[in-house]
Amino acid sequence: MSLPINKNLTKNAQTLRRTMTKEERHLWYDFLKNYPVHFNRQKVIGDYIVDFYCTKARLVVELDGSQHYEDDQIANDEKRTEYLMSLGLEVLRVPNNEIWDNFEGVCEGIDFAVKRRTNHEKMA
Repeated sequence: MSLPINKNLTKNAQTLRRTMTKEERHLWYDFLKNYPVHFNRQKVIGDYIVDFYCTKARLVVELDGSQHYEDDQIANDEKRTEYLMSLGLEVLRVPNNEIWDNFEGVCEGIDFAVKRRTNHEKMA
Protein backbone atom coordinates (compact mmCIF):
# COMPACT_ATOMS: atom_id res chain seq x y z
CA MET A 1 0.00 0.00 0.00
CA SER A 2 1.54 3.28 -1.04
CA LEU A 3 1.29 6.28 1.23
CA PRO A 4 -0.29 9.60 0.26
CA ILE A 5 2.25 12.32 -0.50
CA ASN A 6 1.81 16.09 -0.66
CA LYS A 7 4.32 16.90 -3.42
CA ASN A 8 4.29 20.55 -2.31
CA LEU A 9 6.31 19.47 0.74
CA THR A 10 9.13 17.79 -1.19
CA LYS A 11 11.43 20.83 -1.27
CA ASN A 12 10.82 21.48 2.43
CA ALA A 13 11.71 17.85 3.21
CA GLN A 14 14.94 18.19 1.20
CA THR A 15 15.83 21.31 3.18
CA LEU A 16 15.11 19.53 6.47
CA ARG A 17 17.45 16.69 5.40
CA ARG A 18 20.26 19.20 4.93
CA THR A 19 19.53 21.02 8.20
CA MET A 20 18.83 18.18 10.62
CA THR A 21 18.96 18.93 14.34
CA LYS A 22 21.97 17.64 16.25
CA GLU A 23 19.75 14.92 17.75
CA GLU A 24 18.52 13.85 14.31
CA ARG A 25 22.10 13.79 12.98
CA HIS A 26 23.26 11.67 15.93
CA LEU A 27 20.46 9.12 15.49
CA TRP A 28 20.89 9.04 11.70
CA TYR A 29 24.67 8.81 11.41
CA ASP A 30 25.30 6.71 14.50
CA PHE A 31 22.46 4.19 14.10
CA LEU A 32 19.76 4.44 11.42
CA LYS A 33 21.93 5.11 8.34
CA ASN A 34 23.60 1.70 8.60
CA TYR A 35 20.71 -0.17 10.20
CA PRO A 36 20.03 -3.43 8.30
CA VAL A 37 16.44 -2.40 7.49
CA HIS A 38 16.26 0.81 5.41
CA PHE A 39 15.07 4.08 6.96
CA ASN A 40 14.29 7.36 5.17
CA ARG A 41 14.83 10.70 6.83
CA GLN A 42 12.42 13.63 6.55
CA LYS A 43 9.87 11.57 4.62
CA VAL A 44 6.71 13.20 3.29
CA ILE A 45 3.58 11.30 4.32
CA GLY A 46 0.32 13.01 3.48
CA ASP A 47 0.55 16.62 4.66
CA TYR A 48 3.34 15.85 7.14
CA ILE A 49 7.10 15.41 7.07
CA VAL A 50 8.17 12.73 9.54
CA ASP A 51 11.69 12.63 10.97
CA PHE A 52 12.44 8.99 10.08
CA TYR A 53 10.40 6.32 8.31
CA CYS A 54 10.95 2.59 7.80
CA THR A 55 8.79 1.32 4.93
CA LYS A 56 9.30 -2.37 5.68
CA ALA A 57 8.19 -1.98 9.32
CA ARG A 58 5.73 0.85 8.57
CA LEU A 59 7.35 2.64 11.50
CA VAL A 60 7.69 6.39 12.04
CA VAL A 61 10.31 7.67 14.50
CA GLU A 62 9.78 11.24 15.67
CA LEU A 63 12.28 13.16 17.79
CA ASP A 64 10.53 15.67 20.02
CA GLY A 65 12.23 18.84 21.22
CA SER A 66 10.91 20.98 24.06
CA GLN A 67 8.40 22.76 21.79
CA HIS A 68 6.48 19.48 21.52
CA TYR A 69 5.44 19.81 25.16
CA GLU A 70 3.58 23.10 24.72
CA ASP A 71 -0.23 22.91 24.63
CA ASP A 72 -0.66 23.89 20.96
CA GLN A 73 2.02 21.48 19.80
CA ILE A 74 0.68 18.62 21.93
CA ALA A 75 -2.67 18.92 20.11
CA ASN A 76 -0.95 19.10 16.71
CA ASP A 77 1.18 16.04 17.52
CA GLU A 78 -1.90 14.08 18.62
CA LYS A 79 -3.67 14.93 15.34
CA ARG A 80 -0.55 13.99 13.35
CA THR A 81 -0.14 10.69 15.23
CA GLU A 82 -3.82 9.80 14.72
CA TYR A 83 -3.48 10.46 10.99
CA LEU A 84 -0.33 8.35 10.67
CA MET A 85 -1.90 5.54 12.68
CA SER A 86 -4.97 5.65 10.40
CA LEU A 87 -2.56 4.66 7.59
CA GLY A 88 -1.49 1.59 9.57
CA LEU A 89 1.77 3.15 10.75
CA GLU A 90 3.24 2.91 14.23
CA VAL A 91 4.62 6.16 15.63
CA LEU A 92 7.51 6.02 18.06
CA ARG A 93 8.09 9.38 19.79
CA VAL A 94 11.47 9.99 21.38
CA PRO A 95 12.23 13.09 23.49
CA ASN A 96 15.43 14.80 22.32
CA ASN A 97 17.05 14.45 25.74
CA GLU A 98 16.78 10.65 25.44
CA ILE A 99 19.14 10.80 22.44
CA TRP A 100 21.84 12.16 24.77
CA ASP A 101 20.87 10.49 28.05
CA ASN A 102 19.95 7.00 26.80
CA PHE A 103 21.12 6.59 23.19
CA GLU A 104 21.62 2.83 23.51
CA GLY A 105 18.12 2.42 24.94
CA VAL A 106 16.61 4.51 22.12
CA CYS A 107 18.39 2.35 19.53
CA GLU A 108 17.25 -0.84 21.27
CA GLY A 109 13.66 0.45 21.32
CA ILE A 110 13.72 1.21 17.59
CA ASP A 111 15.31 -2.18 16.87
CA PHE A 112 12.65 -3.92 18.96
CA ALA A 113 9.83 -2.09 17.16
CA VAL A 114 11.26 -2.91 13.72
CA LYS A 115 11.69 -6.58 14.61
CA ARG A 116 8.20 -6.80 16.10
CA ARG A 117 6.61 -5.20 13.05
CA THR A 118 8.59 -7.26 10.54
CA ASN A 119 8.50 -10.53 12.51
CA HIS A 120 12.28 -10.87 12.47
CA GLU A 121 14.01 -12.46 15.43
CA LYS A 122 17.57 -11.43 14.57
CA MET A 123 18.59 -8.56 12.30
CA ALA A 124 21.09 -6.34 14.08
